[in-house]
Amino acid sequence: MRKIYTSIDIGSDSIKVVVAEVAADKIYVLASTSVNSRGIRRGLVVDGDEVASALNEAVTDIEKKIGVRIDKAIVTVPSNGRKLKIVSGNIKLKGDNAVVSGGDINRVLEDACLGNVEEDNELVMITPIVFSVDKHENIFDPKGETGKELGVKAVIGVVPKKNLYPYMNVFSDVGIEIVDIVFGSIGDYCISANKNNDRTLGAIINIGNDTINVSIFNKSILIKNEIIKLGSKNIDNDLIYIYNVDREQARFLKENFAVASTRYADVNDTLEVNLSDNEVITVNQEEVTKVVEARIIELLKLAKNQINNLTNRKISYIIVTGGITELTGFNAVVENTLGINAYVLNNNIMGIRNNKFSSAAGVVKYFDKKMKMRDKTYSMFDRDQVEKMMSFENGNMIPLEDVEEAHS
Repeated sequence: MRKIYTSIDIGSDSIKVVVAEVAADKIYVLASTSVNSRGIRRGLVVDGDEVASALNEAVTDIEKKIGVRIDKAIVTVPSNGRKLKIVSGNIKLKGDNAVVSGGDINRVLEDACLGNVEEDNELVMITPIVFSVDKHENIFDPKGETGKELGVKAVIGVVPKKNLYPYMNVFSDVGIEIVDIVFGSIGDYCISANKNNDRTLGAIINIGNDTINVSIFNKSILIKNEIIKLGSKNIDNDLIYIYNVDREQARFLKENFAVASTRYADVNDTLEVNLSDNEVITVNQEEVTKVVEARIIELLKLAKNQINNLTNRKISYIIVTGGITELTGFNAVVENTLGINAYVLNNNIMGIRNNKFSSAAGVVKYFDKKMKMRDKTYSMFDRDQVEKMMSFENGNMIPLEDVEEAHS
């Protein structure tokens, strides 16, 4: 079975949709889109009808690209009000010397959740830390082990139902079944994960439109997370105030004219801007970049302070992501502000080479890994839909022989 998934990341600024195939732990993007978001503020739904309208627009665009209907998705959810907790579970295996299966892993994780999710909260994630089989401990994947009892130590993440259910209602309105819900920061980690990070303690900073999500990961497991109520939108506000431009012009200056660091700015590169009163002003790239850089530095310093508040342990890495990090010179500002262990995420996946897709792409990897742990093979598209995608003129499916080679 070809493992093809759809992921949807709804942010305050944009809705990102990715359809991707996973083969040999690699992601092959079949289609992606990003449309302007509506009805979301600081990660929460404030107008369900507006969100549903924007989501429908994004899904329709994807459906045109792949030639089949989208009716299932993995969805990122806001971490506002999120709580993380270490839990443990233990079950009897079926038989005196039973072989641990994916079903047993499901059962022990369910046992770990019992009594640990308050009535007004909803479970979003449960991440195994370590398993045990009888007296044998420190097992990371117990499938195939034999014994009488299976135990697990895990981290669960819950969010208030009042924050989550408006999201779920939006997907119901659009006719999309939510297969799994995931924190966006989990996706950010999965898309940036490597063997070194999987063994150490680090932080991920996702600079969104009106919030910054700061997450601490210990050996690939999310252990702490906080939201700062500022984001790249504040750069727009600065440009509006200084140059007396409207918000659309401010965004254009930020995304298409400025760079992140004055080191890369050209004082001779100028642009004429028409103001609302028919006045025309000329700005140069260095001046605009000074405004942008000053705010970026402030945002990064706030994130650094939040990291220090979340942990007093040594941080081995800091990864910064979000659409704003695509500005030229952003990595230089990150290194100067956060230190040599900090860097901008390098999302080099063909079809989504932009950091605004980091959460949406990463949750695909997370979901596939989750299915493997539970010994399940799953696809969101049946055989007929896959064949239609492969024959569709705008499709981007990888050839069957390439999939077979990736699995070999």
